Amino acid sequence: MSFPQALIFDVDGTLAATERDGHRLAFNAAFAEAGLDWEWSIDEYQRLLAIGGGKERIYYYWQTVQADTPIPAPPEAFIARLHRHKSEHYRRLLATGQIQLRPGVKRLITEAQQLGIRLAIATTSALPNALALLENHLDPAWFAVIAAGDIVPQKKPAPDIYRYVLEQLALPPQACLVFEDSAPGLAAATAAGLMTVITEHDYSQGDDFGAAALVVNHLGEPDQPLAVRQGQALGSYFDLAWAQALGNRDGGC
Repeated sequence: MSFPQALIFDVDGTLAATERDGHRLAFNAAFAEAGLDWEWSIDEYQRLLAIGGGKERIYYYWQTVQADTPIPAPPEAFIARLHRHKSEHYRRLLATGQIQLRPGVKRLITEAQQLGIRLAIATTSALPNALALLENHLDPAWFAVIAAGDIVPQKKPAPDIYRYVLEQLALPPQACLVFEDSAPGLAAATAAGLMTVITEHDYSQGDDFGAAALVVNHLGEPDQPLAVRQGQALGSYFDLAWAQALGNRDGGC
């Protein structure tokens, strides 16, 4: 049985650099719209990324940093509404074309799709946000599974989202390769038994990626070579031949 039979992608930070100049700005716009004097700086948002999920991130920030700020009761309903407005700001930002896919992402996904390798999404981002990014840059129909948002009880670093994707694909973890960008994402994939390639970025540099099969700065293009941070370099850009070599090295089926 050949490896990989499926590629599973995180979205934010992995497919595109959406966090700092996408989601962060949308959160701040929603806060201002709601009359809150909250503003997440680049550094503050980096710290908050340890909390999986947008609603969870807002709640954590309110409880730990802005506990003196009164918000309408029940707080869960207010935060859910605030998050919906944030998502609207984010999708408008995506529509401007300011957020592009990271190097190598479209090339690798296109190669896999043309060869009949199954594709899936596993993200804590809200489903409409994930779909908006795919619709702007790829074809959502290429993905056999798009698992997003609150579809599972616990978000990353819990493995729930990856176990759900594996169940929907009807594949064992040994048949799949995951692409992530953060320590919580790696922890989730690893706990589900999945081999993981990390494409790090400014927010995740310095994270512990010891459990990853490979850590690179991005997936690379023929005219834009990647840099290997951890693991063996097998070319100037990541392709399916490189993925197959990872599987052979680690006993993938």
